Amino acid sequence: MKACQRYLGVPGYQQGIGQELGVSQSTVSRTVDRVVNSIVAQSNEWIKFPTTNHELMEAKRIWQSMYKFPTAIVVID
Repeated sequence: MKACQRYLGVPGYQQGIGQELGVSQSTVSRTVDRVVNSIVAQSNEWIKFPTTNHELMEAKRIWQSMYKFPTAIVVID
């Protein structure tokens, strides 16, 4: 998991990341593949976008009032 976080957080060559973490390039590659595929498989559960005009306006209102972030409806971290 750490190899995937490192690769996605600060992209670089898998071999260099493997050396940094003490694993092989192929381990970094397999880890990234498995973690990303798992996230994609669960994306319908975890990622929700407003689907009606009312939900859209409510999302904008919440983001504006909580974070002073105008016109945002979702944020991806």
